Amino acid sequence: MPGQRNILIIEDNAGDVRLMREALREMKPPVSIHAIAEGEEALAFLRQQGKHRNAPKPHLILLDFNLPKSDARELLRDIKEDEALRLIPVAVLTTSDAEKDVRDAYQLHANCYLRKPVDLDGFFSTIRAAAHFWLDVAYIPADLEADAVNKSHLL
Repeated sequence: MPGQRNILIIEDNAGDVRLMREALREMKPPVSIHAIAEGEEALAFLRQQGKHRNAPKPHLILLDFNLPKSDARELLRDIKEDEALRLIPVAVLTTSDAEKDVRDAYQLHANCYLRKPVDLDGFFSTIRAAAHFWLDVAYIPADLEADAVNKSHLL
């Protein structure tokens, strides 16, 4: 779909992924949501490698900072050091309010650090607010917009 806005959720907790999908379901215009549970596969998706060779470039990444099978900090570093990926906004999501985690995220160039509220309404509100800000309010680089409109360079 031309102009489709894409969100990549990097989250190992299937329940949190389900809740994020539910929170984002009513966005207008609709968004396409892609969910991956671990870092290596997320990088393959972002770099359009292997089974993800036709994956869309996301307009927003929601990154769980506590991935048990991979280091989210290393993944964030890889994203922000990759010239083709670094401009994609990355919102770090976590249950931690530890100052070290906040500092680490920003030192690795996360675009924002969000705590996952424990109550459902707060969780939905946080996810919707982040998506609304990055997709509807903030201006993103033109090449991210162009990828949403024209993916012919992959053919």
